[in-house]
Amino acid sequence: MNKLRWNNDYNQGAHPAIIKALEKTNNESYCGYGLDEWCKKGADEIKKHLGGRDADVHFMIGGTQVNFTVITSALRSYQSVICADSGHINVHETGAVENTGHKIEALPGTDGKIQAAQIKEAAESFRVSDVKEHITEPKMVYISFPTEYGTIYSLSELNEIRSVCDEYGLYLFIDGARLGYGLGSPECDVTMEDIARVSDVFYIGGTKCGALFGEAVVILNDALKIGFRSYIKQNGAMLAKGWLLGIQFYTLFSEGIYFDCMKAASTEALRIKAAFEERGIKSYIESYTNQQFVILTEKQMEQIGEKHIYEYEMKLGDGIHCVRFCTSFATKHEDVDALIEDIAKL
Repeated sequence: MNKLRWNNDYNQGAHPAIIKALEKTNNESYCGYGLDEWCKKGADEIKKHLGGRDADVHFMIGGTQVNFTVITSALRSYQSVICADSGHINVHETGAVENTGHKIEALPGTDGKIQAAQIKEAAESFRVSDVKEHITEPKMVYISFPTEYGTIYSLSELNEIRSVCDEYGLYLFIDGARLGYGLGSPECDVTMEDIARVSDVFYIGGTKCGALFGEAVVILNDALKIGFRSYIKQNGAMLAKGWLLGIQFYTLFSEGIYFDCMKAASTEALRIKAAFEERGIKSYIESYTNQQFVILTEKQMEQIGEKHIYEYEMKLGDGIHCVRFCTSFATKHEDVDALIEDIAKL
């Protein structure tokens, strides 16, 4: 019996429309390195959702690649980046940012989020320091939308963070590897236009959101646009066959797939959340996006694991563990029905 897989949101290839588009253009030829018409068309589609802001859009292959390239291009050697202690750059990227020579200043997060007051405290500590030449200067704030725990920042929280960044001259970088799932959550009061307004740079995830691979970096701050293509190349992040990225993002946005499929995935995840709650099984964190973190006993883990593959997160106590269930662009309603049926039997 093939088990249903819920352990991540990138365990299937791509949306059928993308496969169709790639097949249709397979025998055509294009110039390389993202200078082709498909990358332009993909960028133009994305720009329709930025509220008219002037942006540079660059296509890259993966999230870690984006994170360390954006950060190293923005910071001087003595500058550092602030993030939550659970932030992806801090716990899931094998020291990629540190490998570029930049320190991560990890702040204790609450449900995966950091608050404006924490950022202000860190920035103020440097401002009043008498030994600035002995410590790193925080120059960038990195947050994820949604966070590693599937939680989302409210519009007011983002506005407050933006205000602190403006006060202290900090760049705001938003990791949008799962951006679509956050924007598609019924609890979200943020639009992509809002993301573009509050950030200096952000990216739109494709790898976890319906593409075979790829992320779209959106640079709003003019100072960060200078020489960015050179940083992409220097860091081994420039795809020669760039049109393969452009076609995918053009398809995701021109056909409305990005927003529709991500919203559907978050809706399915909330059905899973409700099923666990009905069974009396508590969430580890209250997420309203496509990632659901629940607390199971070892017996429950073994039972649900007979038919389903989930992601193990951490041990919480004797015989008690946190596990993750993810939906994605490819999640089928009937597969969620099957999972719900098995949850009821726990």
